[in-house]
Amino acid sequence: MQAIYSPRGKAAEYAGLAVNLFDGCEHGCTYCYVPALQKRSRKAFLSCEPRLGILNAIERDARKAPPSPYHVLLCFTCDPYPPSDQKPFSCTREAIKILKQYNMRVAVLTKGGIRAARDFDLLTPEDKFGCTLTFMARSDSLAWEPYAALPTDRLYALECAHARGIPTWASLEPVIDPVQTIALIRRSSAYVDEYKIGKLNYMESKFNPRSFCVELAATLQDCHVHYYIKDSLLPYWPDNMPRSYQAAQGSEER
Repeated sequence: MQAIYSPRGKAAEYAGLAVNLFDGCEHGCTYCYVPALQKRSRKAFLSCEPRLGILNAIERDARKAPPSPYHVLLCFTCDPYPPSDQKPFSCTREAIKILKQYNMRVAVLTKGGIRAARDFDLLTPEDKFGCTLTFMARSDSLAWEPYAALPTDRLYALECAHARGIPTWASLEPVIDPVQTIALIRRSSAYVDEYKIGKLNYMESKFNPRSFCVELAATLQDCHVHYYIKDSLLPYWPDNMPRSYQAAQGSEER
């Protein structure tokens, strides 16, 4: 089993390398594309266990890996901080230890919120901690992401990581309610270092993406934040705005 892989397609916009630690995800997001991709029911996908042999596979791949400018993203098809993975030697913690042992940089992406703080001691300024931000409203989060950490919890985790000197980022994908997406940027721009933004890819969006992009561009300029506009929104992006602003961010821009 190959554990560390190079994502393709839409996923390649987010990371040059990645690892999926778990089989399934307990957060139950109604917009998640993975159950259909894996030909599983959403109910079956809620059952979450570490992938068999994943830690040994990560150690093998990391030992053989050549030096890379990319972070290793945790995770795409699952969440690195499911509610059930609370053991002292959790799968995620052990995976991060292995990657760091072989001098590989880690990028976390989670909806687990402050649960992730237990591993902040392993992350350095060479790594990145990120959360998916979708809603400001608790009721909307519970409706669309019933078992994920609430918005305030995710924002607090980002603030805590930033305070520890860990670079932070937010995935604003999917954009479901443009008003709340704009509000999330304004709320978090003081402690989020970069935003990656994409629309709802696997369900029909119920807003005008061109109008949203005009307001989004103005907000990003006003907040003076680093950002990357994914291909899904690029056709609607204002011509006078670059698709990304990542001054002095190195070679990982894709």
